Amino acid sequence: MQLGINLGYWGAGMDADNLAVAREADKLGYAVCWAAEAYGSDAATVLSWVAAQTERIDIGSAIFQIPARQPAMTAMTAATLDSLSGGRFRLGLGVSGPQVSEGWYGVKFDKPLARTREYVEIVRKAMTRERLSHEGEHWTLPLPGGPGKPLKLTVHPQREHIPLYIAAIGPKNLEQTGEIADGALLIFPAAEHLEETALKHLRAGRAKAGKTMEGFDVVPTLPLAVGDDSQVAALADMFRPYTALYVGGMGSRKQNFYNQLAGRMGYEKEAAEIQDKYLAGDKDGAAAAVPHQLIDSTTLLGSVDRIAERMRAYAAAGVTTLTLAPAGFTLEERLTALRAGTQALERAGLA
Repeated sequence: MQLGINLGYWGAGMDADNLAVAREADKLGYAVCWAAEAYGSDAATVLSWVAAQTERIDIGSAIFQIPARQPAMTAMTAATLDSLSGGRFRLGLGVSGPQVSEGWYGVKFDKPLARTREYVEIVRKAMTRERLSHEGEHWTLPLPGGPGKPLKLTVHPQREHIPLYIAAIGPKNLEQTGEIADGALLIFPAAEHLEETALKHLRAGRAKAGKTMEGFDVVPTLPLAVGDDSQVAALADMFRPYTALYVGGMGSRKQNFYNQLAGRMGYEKEAAEIQDKYLAGDKDGAAAAVPHQLIDSTTLLGSVDRIAERMRAYAAAGVTTLTLAPAGFTLEERLTALRAGTQALERAGLA
């Protein structure tokens, strides 16, 4: 099992620290550094900045939002980043959510599965440097009856095949991801629920494509906080607002994928309470309503030995790249957590 690092969103006041974290992860042998985007910093710019100041670590978009870019533009960006980084780019895609898609980008959040499938087809075709033509439900290239003609990408990617990942939560999306992608980006993954909530669906998609899970990258992201095992409850409390935001406030009442995931993990009643309080404006109450076990099972908390034990569980469940989001109030605390990650991997016998 490899380790990755997720820098989250740029522009949150920790930009210099994030670069230091990426550089340290590069020195420690982490496999990949992911960057996110929502409606603030864009991931492509951040990744080019990180790539320019690291040497070995891969850079990955977690995610490029599908409603934000035409698929041909995504192919251009992927090819450019792969070339600039010396073949270190991983392309992560996701549909975002209805509020961002429709409120920020003005793109209807409809038929996300069909849109993703078509998007991936166009991106992959463009990156082969074939002349690009496509007739689909969502995109037609070139537009009929006009001056457009099939064009081909002029940039040569460093590699013939750039790994493509999809951020997936729901069963149908996970199955499609297994079918059409090289890896899956997962969030709020509990090792004990991973087979039921994710892997069986990914496996079904791989089977549909006539493939096995061999070579498919299963990539959950987990917050990481280091301390004595006696401090686990206090460390978990650090992530109450984060968990409440996703389970309670990320999306609408009817369409919150994270809330639905918590329900599939056995927290249906608690997830409903968190959402009720969050949407009513009681964010503190929503955070207080998050069960400790939900936080503890979806994060890495405590001593290096405790984290190593959890890493073994994730590896046994089928995780191939474990992405860490090291928490801390200072840069040194985040770097300490980062180093603890590699120590735990070694202690778990997984390095």
